[in-house]
Amino acid sequence: MNPYQEPGEDGHHTPVLIVGGSLVGLSTSLFLGRLGVPHVLVERHSGTSVHPRGRGNNVRTMELYRVAGVRQRIEEAASVLSGNNGILQTPRLAGEAGEWLFREIDPGGGLARLSPAAWCLCSQNDLEPVLVESAAALGGDLRFSTELMSVDQDSDGVTARLKSRETGEHTTIRADYLVAADGPRSPVRERLGIARGGAGDLFHNVSITFTSRGLADVVGDRRFVVCYLTDPDADGALLPVDNRERWVFHAPWHPEDGETLEEFTDERCVAHIRRAVGVPDLDVEITGRAPWHAAERVAERYADGRVFLAGDSAHEMSPTGAFGSNTGIQDAHNLAWKLAAVLGGWAGPGLLRSYDAERRPVAEATSARASARSVEHSHPGYTPGPAAGGAGGRNGGILDVVLGHRYPHGAVLGADPSTPAVPEGLRLTGEPGSRAPHLWLDRDGMRVSTLDLYERSLVLLSAADGAGAWHEAALDVAGELAVPLDAYRIGDGPDAELVPEGDTDWSGTHGVTRDGAVLVRPDGFVAWRSEAAVADPAATLREVLAVLLDRR
Repeated sequence: MNPYQEPGEDGHHTPVLIVGGSLVGLSTSLFLGRLGVPHVLVERHSGTSVHPRGRGNNVRTMELYRVAGVRQRIEEAASVLSGNNGILQTPRLAGEAGEWLFREIDPGGGLARLSPAAWCLCSQNDLEPVLVESAAALGGDLRFSTELMSVDQDSDGVTARLKSRETGEHTTIRADYLVAADGPRSPVRERLGIARGGAGDLFHNVSITFTSRGLADVVGDRRFVVCYLTDPDADGALLPVDNRERWVFHAPWHPEDGETLEEFTDERCVAHIRRAVGVPDLDVEITGRAPWHAAERVAERYADGRVFLAGDSAHEMSPTGAFGSNTGIQDAHNLAWKLAAVLGGWAGPGLLRSYDAERRPVAEATSARASARSVEHSHPGYTPGPAAGGAGGRNGGILDVVLGHRYPHGAVLGADPSTPAVPEGLRLTGEPGSRAPHLWLDRDGMRVSTLDLYERSLVLLSAADGAGAWHEAALDVAGELAVPLDAYRIGDGPDAELVPEGDTDWSGTHGVTRDGAVLVRPDGFVAWRSEAAVADPAATLREVLAVLLDRR
């Protein structure tokens, strides 16, 4: 029997129930499937998104998808936009006026020193089908057209009542834990009475999909990710879908002034797009429209008993910088390994408390950065208050958020509790609570990144020459505690399992001496490190694991 699965009455039992089948819910399914955790996902809609939105997948998200084995498929799905870079801001698209807020996402290719992955522009309607197929192949029970009607919990689990929107059939399912990835108006969060804090609504847009063959000639060779059009009579944001004839235009919408969605007729949308582009007779055919709301809100807590919030149910943030969906996907990754550890019996339930302690401060800091970038980019429809702005604008260091966020509190030992969740400046030097450094290694003739080592187990890194006691201690303690803990010796000696490329100083990069050791969590964050040798490494590791995994 699977260690995560217990038999339930009539088979209606699952270790984890995921509510919501968009990017975050599907990513939760993917990550749990990779860890062998049976689960059920329910989504009220009949299928994945048909609207091209939520497409900026940052480098940290792509690292996670790389380790989960879907990076290549996502990049293939995104190939049509692989050459698009930069953000353009101009009054009208026709002509030469305007300013590049930045021309390239990774100018000079410097990101390769920090990560084995790269940014990927893959629209939600292209990404979600990849996640569905991959999650299902791993055993995920994905149920679309299925609505959550009610949910109750007790000390032993969660009882959910579901309804098929196709047949009307009602079913009851019992789960050990529930992950609510059911969007910004989360019914689960509302039922739990979890309040949210933050600035609230920021602005509203109508996302208009349209076709135009002539627009490609106006765009020319300007392969932007987004173009902000700032003419006050026709402001908006233009996004390419295929660089040829399919496009998206975000038009400002002001429901606070009584403006209704019905007022965005085809005629009005066509006229607005033509004025914004600067071509009065541009061919434009409207194919769809959808409202969306930008807000800055974060739930006051991410957990209630056995129920956890992830993605938009936990936080809303301005779309500028594409932080929202990426933060949600990374919520899912943080939570998945902790659920796997507790359900698998190698961690105590206290480990799950670290989810809120780690992810909520990151969302609070990231949402503030996203709002600040909206000010810098003069996002259409956004009229910020006098207090808006600050760090996180065009020079605010986007990588500080993407790769530099850290966990001063949570399932880490030795982190500086005074460090902000999103510090100014990027430091990836192996401090506890930070994302572990990327290095290229040779492993049995294969080139791998250190980040490729982190997924299904804890990992202890030590030197092949001089730190053998750490390696032996890790093997002994892993067996004694029945904890998945892989130990690797790094160096060029005969005992080395991993050989760094070139003259890379792995220990210096991780902030330890050649007699030290670094413990990395399954999500790639440093859990703890010893800068040098200790008298009894086995006893030290035993105590570290007891604290980290709530095994005391």
